[in-house]
Amino acid sequence: MKFNPITTGNAFAVTTGIFFVGCRVLVGLLPDLMFTIAQSWFHGIALTRFDSSSLSSSAFVTGLISSAVFAWVTGYIFAKIYNLMKS
Repeated sequence: MKFNPITTGNAFAVTTGIFFVGCRVLVGLLPDLMFTIAQSWFHGIALTRFDSSSLSSSAFVTGLISSAVFAWVTGYIFAKIYNLMKS
């Protein structure tokens, strides 16, 4: 089976968008838990507490678009490499 790079990129981008929006909702609802989880993911790097109310809508949209574009490129490259290795 081969992956279609465009379709794979689209799937990665949509999935990332869903996670991005879900994460933002969780930060708004459970800021302390989300801070604890983020702190644990960065292996001890000292993070400062964030104020979830300070995330502007323009920053949210920028983050959503940039993360989706990054995910699309990642999915596209993944499919191309997978197809080369599968041949």
